Amino acid sequence: MPSTRSRIDVLVVGGANYDYEIKGGALPGPGATVVGDLLHEGPGGKGANQVVAAARLGAAAAFVGRVGTDDRGRAIVAALNDQDVDASACVGDPDAPTGVALILVDARGEKMIMTAPGANLRLGTADLDEAAPLFASARVVLLQLECGAPLSLEAARRGRAAGARVVLDAAPPAPLPDELIALLAVIRANAGEARVITGVEVTDRDSARRAARDLLRRGAGAACIGASGGDLLVEGDREVWLPHQHVEVLDATGAGDAFIAGIAVGIAEGRSLADAAWLGCAAAAVKLTRVGAQAGLPRRPEVDDFALRR
Repeated sequence: MPSTRSRIDVLVVGGANYDYEIKGGALPGPGATVVGDLLHEGPGGKGANQVVAAARLGAAAAFVGRVGTDDRGRAIVAALNDQDVDASACVGDPDAPTGVALILVDARGEKMIMTAPGANLRLGTADLDEAAPLFASARVVLLQLECGAPLSLEAARRGRAAGARVVLDAAPPAPLPDELIALLAVIRANAGEARVITGVEVTDRDSARRAARDLLRRGAGAACIGASGGDLLVEGDREVWLPHQHVEVLDATGAGDAFIAGIAVGIAEGRSLADAAWLGCAAAAVKLTRVGAQAGLPRRPEVDDFALRR
């Protein structure tokens, strides 16, 4: 049975990987080999990144996930503990390896990622049962799709039943059932993810609006859709445009995780959704200037300072 705190601001249910990231001048094409400049390795995965981002932004945070009982899995759990994340519901699986991600980053910060999910795909309802006390004390339940849409649906049901607000980062892209969408306080999708979920080809603000309206029609409380130049947040009749911030981009890996974590933390703090989204926007901008998906995630004073300077 996991240990619990008296309060969990953000409970993240999702994937944890060990990352191997190479930064170089250009990304390779098919059949090509490119010599890189820098190798960074360490804990990652969207779920683990998001819970670390939430903790660094000041939230009491907890994580539900699966890793192998190998050295990579132990390193991931140790990193979560070092960030004061409640990792008691991060299960060590003796029958599957820890998930691994191979990440290539070019000189502009653009990235290519391939993963071998391993133990992530074995996260199941029994693990959610064991984490029931965490769901009961969570203000926000933050999900992604690294462990599959059916698992996210079950976690969303439990979060909503416990009175938490449920937030979904719709990555990696997959079709979503209306039942899951209707349980969400907020869904965030980039252009490619929005196309898979809604069928709308998002190229600009108008098409982002159409995708967001489709998600609201299907029951989501709000939708944040990535488009060229920024993200469009749609909540009821209100829209907020969140332009990409002008920063020196070193590594885009993890910026989306910082963004959605900022939204989740802002909601847990009782902010309006628009204010929560601006917190996420600032967190993502600072992350872009740092190397490493998890190592480069910013802390709250840095994010607040960036927001004040803008």
